[in-house]
Amino acid sequence: MKRSALLKHLRRHGCILKREGGSHSLWTNPQTGQVEAVPRHVEIPNLLAKKICRCLSVPIIGG
Repeated sequence: MKRSALLKHLRRHGCILKREGGSHSLWTNPQTGQVEAVPRHVEIPNLLAKKICRCLSVPIIGG
């Protein structure tokens, strides 16, 4: 999955960028306070994208 598609999905469900790290970006869900790292690779494996969505309490992308 493309990183840009995952970030668009997270924004659509209310998540915001907390800060940029060296190789990851930290995204947070302000409704729950959960924070999750999103790698800066162009392609993100589908299982990792599902895990990020699950941890941030947003609907699973593509499901």
